[in-house]
This record gives sequence, structure tokens and C-alpha cells, in this order.
Amino acid sequence: MKVGFISLGCSKNLVDTEMMIGLLKNEEFEIVNDESQAEILIINTCGFIESAKQEAIDTILEMAKYKEIGNCKYLVATGCLVQRYKKDLEKLLPEVDLFISIDEYDEFWNKIKKLIDNKNEKVETKLDYLNRVITTGNTTAYLKIAEGCSNFCTYCAIPYIRGKYISRKYEDIIKEAEQLAKKGIKEIIIIAQDTTKYGIDLYGKQRLHELIRDISKIENIKWIRFLYAYPESITDELINEVRNNNKVCKYFDIPIQHISNNILKRMNRKTTGENIRNLIKKLRTEIPEVVLRTSLIVGFPGETNEEFEELYNFIKEVQFDKLGVFMYSKEDGTPAAKFTNQVHYKTKQSRWNKIMQEQNIISTNILKKKIGKEYMALIEGISENNKYYIARTYMDVPDMDGVIFIKNNNNCKIGDFVNCKVINVKEYDLIGEVVTIHAI
Repeated sequence: MKVGFISLGCSKNLVDTEMMIGLLKNEEFEIVNDESQAEILIINTCGFIESAKQEAIDTILEMAKYKEIGNCKYLVATGCLVQRYKKDLEKLLPEVDLFISIDEYDEFWNKIKKLIDNKNEKVETKLDYLNRVITTGNTTAYLKIAEGCSNFCTYCAIPYIRGKYISRKYEDIIKEAEQLAKKGIKEIIIIAQDTTKYGIDLYGKQRLHELIRDISKIENIKWIRFLYAYPESITDELINEVRNNNKVCKYFDIPIQHISNNILKRMNRKTTGENIRNLIKKLRTEIPEVVLRTSLIVGFPGETNEEFEELYNFIKEVQFDKLGVFMYSKEDGTPAAKFTNQVHYKTKQSRWNKIMQEQNIISTNILKKKIGKEYMALIEGISENNKYYIARTYMDVPDMDGVIFIKNNNNCKIGDFVNCKVINVKEYDLIGEVVTIHAI
């Protein structure tokens, strides 16, 4: 049968989707990219915040039309939204033939088999990291090192959806990284809800820096990144590894969420505004070329005008290279959903706009300072008019940051690393030209 997949939400969810694809491919299903041709459509949903939940439902309803106008016989929904609201969804969406929650992933194949064959056979065919099909191209792959989260921030539903933080075994991660390298992967992006906590539950200590060091020893791996680094858990050992290891991109994604001590405390964050400021200063001192990205929440319950202005002024002061802002989303089952003084939507929208407008100015000024400088970049594609290679530098995470458009000289191919000189800026992206090509 022909199977089509749609993966929504984060890169961690994408890894789950890749394992599902790998399992069905091994069972001789044909994987297709055209929804109209698929006999089975599987949507791996996100249920993190309100906008993600709405996107998931809209996508399910959109795919349901292929049961009428396409070849679709079975519609399947999996992932975080299903984990969170399975019983409600079964009533709300009769168009879906099968819901599979995260807790049921060990039975993924048995449930699919029962759906199409109506048989209750039990086999030990499970989702496997080593058998997943990489969907992020031939050069870059995500490497998930842990599941769940134990931080229990008061606004976040992840611990209730994915469970407490569970690190994967060290040797299993290294084995997967080695396999990815053998497949031609040159960039490894280490992911977890909080990568900096890796190892504490299994080994009694943080081992992210050790893991990065051992992955960097694997032949053919050129770049290593890690997402996300919580500020209270960034150790001197990790900073030293990033600074001294040439394969590690000098890039920290640090989700601080706010700078007001009062708000941080109400969020149940494990840090303070002063500690955040000291960390940023330390990173920029220890690693002068470091790129800093963060994410913020505006409109958290009880956020006063003064607390928002403190955050806004902090953004102007610190000048993050990259920044994302979320308007607070009131999520079922989280402590913050019960907090008084919920902020009006229009106020949240106004605060979001103000920070994003300021960040646009900051980002443009930062990018303009890169004109005339040279950077190594990984070529990932070619523009539709063949005028430019589409590439990324160490400063850019795929699907999250900008790219660098490099003038096509017909001497490069996808997967090449090149040295390029920045000659111009376009919004969040750079424009460059090839200086040298690296034989990797």
C-alpha cells in the first residue's frame, strides 16, 4: 500500500515520524509525497500550544478530503495532540480511522496491521532509531538524545504529554551517530526538550559535553549543534567544549522566556534575571564569535507593564542574534492556566509586536555588520532560477533561522562546504559569493 506522512510541530516529533516511515518501509509499504496518491495518510500532530492544536485539527480535516477525492482508505492521527486529547478527538473527528497516542508507539505496527487487515496478530516490530528514514536531506539529521521533560514550567504541557525526562543510553546514541555518518550525514543536530540535562537521570551527572566530544570523533561528521540549552544547566565543561571543539557550531539556543525575577519565579524557571545576564556575558567573553538565540513569552498571567518594559529593555540591551516570541497560551492541566490576572489577548499582541519590531532592527544591524566577512557554509539546494545556491553557516539552524544565498558559479554541488564572502543582506538572509570549496 502507498503511505503518506505529514509531520507537524518540532524536530523531536519529526524523528518519531522518521521512525514510523522506516518501519513501514521495512514492511514493504510504498512511501509517497503526494497526498492524493496515498492509500494511508498518517498525521503526526503537535499539541504544544493553542495555535499548534488548531493547525493539527485543520490538517486532519484537510487530509480527510482525500478519502473522497483521492485514494485514501485510512486516515491515522498520532502524536502529542492525540496523547493529550484522544477520547475527545475520537468523538470530534469521526473522519479519522485510527488514533495512536505516544504511549501506544510500541504497538504502532500492530495497530496499523489490525486497521488494514482486521487481524489481532501480535508481533515484536517496534519503532527503531536505527531504522528511521531521514527526511531532512542527505547532509543533515536530527539526533534525539532524550524524551520528555522534568522541568515542570508552569505554562508548559510537555511533561504531561511526553512524561518526565528520560535520557537515551550513551552507547545507543553514539551508535546511531556513527550510522548516520556512514549514510553521508555531515551535520548532526542534537535535540531534546532540554539537552543540557542529558545524563542526570541515567548517570547522575550531566554528560552533554562528553557526548558532543565523542560524536565529534566520528569520521565524516563536520558540524555538531545542540538544541535547547537551558540557562541554569549550561556548565563550564559545555562552554569549553563548544569553544575548543572545531566541529561544534558556536551557537547556543537558550530559551530564557523572561528576565523579570517575579515572572521567572511564577513560571517555575530555575534561574534569575541576574544569572541570565551573567551567563550571556560569560558566553560572549569565552566564545567571541558565539551566536545567541532565545525564545520569550509575553503576556504571562500577571505580567505588568513594568515587567514587560523590563523585558523589552533587556532585549534592546543584550541584542540577541536570533529571537522568537510566543504569546502566552493558556494550556489545559498546567498550573499557569489557573493563575489569576490572565492578560488580555490585545495586550499580548501589542507586546509581541513591540518586541518583534525591535528585534527586526537588531537583526538587520547585526547582519549588516557581516558584510565583507567570510564564513564556511553548507550548500543545501539551488534557487528556482538557478541563480543562487541556498546554504547555511554555523549561525543558522534549518527551518528556524535564515540562509545565505551564494551566487551560482556552477562549480559546487549540494553537500559541499564552501568558504563564502558576504556581499549583501536581504531581510533575515545573507547574500554571498564563493571564495573556496572544501573537499570533505
